[in-house]
Amino acid sequence: MEETSLRNRREDERSIQSIQSKEHKTTSLQKEVGLLSGICIIVGTIIGSGIFISPKSVLSNTNAVGPCLIIWAACGVLATLELGTMITKSGGEYPYLMEAFGPIPAYLFSWTSLFVIKPTSFAIICLSFSEYVCAPFYSGCKPPEVVVKCLAAAAILLITTVNSLSVRLGSYVQNVFTAAKLVIVAVIIISGLVLLAQGNTRNFENSFEGAQLSVGAISLAFYNGLWAYDGWNQLNYITEELRNPFRNLPLAIIIGIPLVTGCYILMNVSYFTVMTPTELLQSQAVAVTFGDRVLYPASWVVPLFVGFSTIGAANGTCFTAGRLVYVAGREGHMLKVLSYISVKRLTPAPAIIFYGIIATIYIIPGDINSLVNYFSFAAWLFYGLTILGLVVMRFTKKDLERPIKVPIVIPILVTIVSAFLVVAPIISEPALEYLYCVLFILSGLIFYFLFVHYKFGWAQRISKPVTMQLQMLMEVVPPEEAPE
Repeated sequence: MEETSLRNRREDERSIQSIQSKEHKTTSLQKEVGLLSGICIIVGTIIGSGIFISPKSVLSNTNAVGPCLIIWAACGVLATLELGTMITKSGGEYPYLMEAFGPIPAYLFSWTSLFVIKPTSFAIICLSFSEYVCAPFYSGCKPPEVVVKCLAAAAILLITTVNSLSVRLGSYVQNVFTAAKLVIVAVIIISGLVLLAQGNTRNFENSFEGAQLSVGAISLAFYNGLWAYDGWNQLNYITEELRNPFRNLPLAIIIGIPLVTGCYILMNVSYFTVMTPTELLQSQAVAVTFGDRVLYPASWVVPLFVGFSTIGAANGTCFTAGRLVYVAGREGHMLKVLSYISVKRLTPAPAIIFYGIIATIYIIPGDINSLVNYFSFAAWLFYGLTILGLVVMRFTKKDLERPIKVPIVIPILVTIVSAFLVVAPIISEPALEYLYCVLFILSGLIFYFLFVHYKFGWAQRISKPVTMQLQMLMEVVPPEEAPE
């Protein structure tokens, strides 16, 4: 029996060696993403379903047009301030937390992101896409939940497949959908400016009248505004695949985020040219209401192009978040096979497939909006820690190369704003869900000490054959070297 087992193991090892020898080119992530693609990833990932659906959430917390527009602009400024390329590794916040605070905060970030923040965001975007696509076929009534969920699952499967096949194909798809979504953005903005020029300025008169602002309301308005900006840091996740990252990463951020900010402000102005604040708050989908009033009988183009917009955002999210799984696996914080790269495709296929599976699971319950709202508090906890890490490394790693070096007052300011966004909702509207969120984050420590820190033998005996079988099934190998 032992001899048979040993023989089978040797055959498995020979199979893996044959996979590795199939290709002679370096099995590491390829630098396929240029400046234009980088800008498209930022713009394409940020402009998703948020700006078409959630402006009323910002308005409901500010109660006036003037403060509402200021919040949208302030969210853009906050997103733009998050600059930094001194660590040229994929994974976004993960390598910053690793360098500044060590493995435990980095692990807790990857734990929370992998199982809640990122896949939940992916699932919600795909559900939004599904609802908009189904709407024209169920005029006057809500589409069946089963149809919406099945279409959303199909969208996840398609996007996961595209990104597993090719880095270049994924970025081309992103470029096409970014162009498509900018068409509908341009249509809404131009229509609004024409109406504004015609004298539709009634809703902008006394624009601060009736504003009821409190610390809690402002923080919740920022939560909803920043949700629409979700994706502002996505390019940091694929730094290793970006050509000349020290030049192209800051340029893509400096060009991409102000472009999005301008679009968001002008789109909100357009909404207010045809809707009063009360009408906007009563609208189920602001862009659709705008289309019905301004573009009729061609109002059908709005759900069509919003569908393009959301599928583009989902593609950008998948393209970048799969790299977070890849980096966590490479650092030994997740199953090792997640850090492996396809021999034929040179993509982190196991990581992307894992991400797609988790996102599909989140689609089953469907009603996950409240979960995302509470876990956005966790996301800003880690964003704040990341920016604080930049401040810490100014003193602990003074000799580190910094092609982009912003004045230290900027990361300090962003850290204070992040702390405000985390603490203010808890103080103003305390809820048990915040406690559940913290407990979930801390539960990652159990897995860290069992499987990462101490690496118990029985866990290794289970994971090693699983890794070997998956490696042969998917034809993937470890990357030859981790970029420095």
